[in-house]
Amino acid sequence: MVRLKTLLLAAMPAAAAVALAPAPVVAAQPSQTLAQVQAHFRAVDSMTASFAQTDRRGQTLTGTLTLKRPGRLRFEYQKGVPLLVIGDDKAIHVIDYQVKRVQRVPIVNSPLSVLLNARPDLSRIARVVRDDGGSIVISARDPQRPEFGTITVAFAKGHGPAGLTLQGWTVLDSQNNQTIVRLSNQRFNAPVSATAFRWTDPRTGRVIG
Repeated sequence: MVRLKTLLLAAMPAAAAVALAPAPVVAAQPSQTLAQVQAHFRAVDSMTASFAQTDRRGQTLTGTLTLKRPGRLRFEYQKGVPLLVIGDDKAIHVIDYQVKRVQRVPIVNSPLSVLLNARPDLSRIARVVRDDGGSIVISARDPQRPEFGTITVAFAKGHGPAGLTLQGWTVLDSQNNQTIVRLSNQRFNAPVSATAFRWTDPRTGRVIG
């Protein structure tokens, strides 16, 4: 079973390979690149996608991602995997239905805050790893909270809000555990019901959200 801590950090893709490959010289001005990425985030109110998540041992799980800014996400895993990851605007909850355990991490303590914040300040926490004809890769880490890990996010150019399509990300935690998420079938700004982020607490049977 995938480790809960790893899930919390990556509970968020051909771009992950880009993110991990040696970076060429950045072609554009970094400030312009970060401005384009911020414009993309601000233009995306919601997103749905298929995902494939690979941990440091090479184990891959698949499923469906639903995201709604600010702060809400749902990772629905493939049939037979008794896990669910929910973001409720304040925290990310990793629910393990097999052992009836819920682990909670504040969103501000997770690298995923970059993806869930409606207006992230990338100039403070991010640097441009790559900006070429087809892709942009940025790496973000809060310098005041390095223990929360690093997220490297990859975009394809040419389509999507602000001319970018989120392709996925790689998370590296403070213990150097790496998780890669690859996205496909992305859809932006389609209506998402608030009920998409409801979940049942396995400890009590209570429906939350």
